[in-house]
Amino acid sequence: MSAIPADLPLRADLVGEEPYGAPQLDVPVCLNVNENPYPLDQEVVDAICQRVRLVAPGLNRYPDREHEELRRALAAYLKKESGTSLQPGQLWAANGSNEIMLQLFQAFGGSGRTALGCDPTYSMYPEYARDTFTDWELAHRLPDFSLDVETTIERIKALRPAMVLVTSPNNPTGTPLPMDQLTRLLEACSQVPVAGADPSARPIVVVDEAYIEFRDPGTPSAVSLIGQYDHLAVSRTMSKAFAFAGARVGYLAASQGIIDAVRIVRMPYHLSALTQAAALAALEHTDLQLARVDQLRQTRRETAEWLAGQQFHGRPLTVVPSASNFILFGIFPDRDAVFEAMKDEGVLIRAVGPQGYLRVCMGTDEEMERFRQTLVHVLKRF
Repeated sequence: MSAIPADLPLRADLVGEEPYGAPQLDVPVCLNVNENPYPLDQEVVDAICQRVRLVAPGLNRYPDREHEELRRALAAYLKKESGTSLQPGQLWAANGSNEIMLQLFQAFGGSGRTALGCDPTYSMYPEYARDTFTDWELAHRLPDFSLDVETTIERIKALRPAMVLVTSPNNPTGTPLPMDQLTRLLEACSQVPVAGADPSARPIVVVDEAYIEFRDPGTPSAVSLIGQYDHLAVSRTMSKAFAFAGARVGYLAASQGIIDAVRIVRMPYHLSALTQAAALAALEHTDLQLARVDQLRQTRRETAEWLAGQQFHGRPLTVVPSASNFILFGIFPDRDAVFEAMKDEGVLIRAVGPQGYLRVCMGTDEEMERFRQTLVHVLKRF
């Protein structure tokens, strides 16, 4: 809990607010923040150390504020991962995808502007909006948590937002966004003027692909559409599948125009030389970094099947289909009680998203066995 004295001139809209963040607790099994549970391969660790040793003598100087080498490496990775050729000028990196998203809100949001999301969705989006004085509006998803394309387009036409945010796979539900639905949103936005902007301005569509590497093989990424749509921005991270959460590296793929807009609002030298060195080392070893992705996909499939076979009050659990490394399941009359009971027995999951649902991230085989045993024991108590 924060304790901000009343005699500090805190912004009025921040009074009563709490800092964002999932619980960080010392428990045996942490399955609540969607990390890759497997540590870095020693070869990657050695490569990071070598790169850091090379830059360490020059830490008295500011880093390359345009991180040109890293942008070239990201372009090479996307060519390999998604089959899309982008120029380094169409890439941008920052301290996690959170900073990428904040920079987008700083560049395209602001007073008199609106951002539109599709709930349930990532709970940080309204905070980016709040922090940049951007109005935050919603278009509700369908009961199965897929995008309600017709309703979303109606909201776009009515609100004329500066930004439309969609997530694929969606957080917290894991729901993928089919490319035909994204294309419909892009086409709709190309015809809608932005309220409070130049009459020629059109909404940008931001696709948050934080968990995209966990998608089923053969599924295309939104980056494949960047060459066709100048108002498409795709946010990604190295925190999840890349097992790089502690390094804080996110990146943006978009048209040169969107990248240049973000460069206006970025802080000077926002990406340290150490961060750039670590990211370059990781990108040089993408196969090792992503070696556990197939295993985590299989863990997701097995866990979903197992959860669907469990019962609560005589009814099977509801398991939301996921293309990510987490699963949303329920429905519990008092999910907080189930969450607390799991935590008390040493397994930390997440009470997030629609009421009645809990979310579990895929862990190691040992962690998932502990999760299953604990959930069975807890549900018997309710």
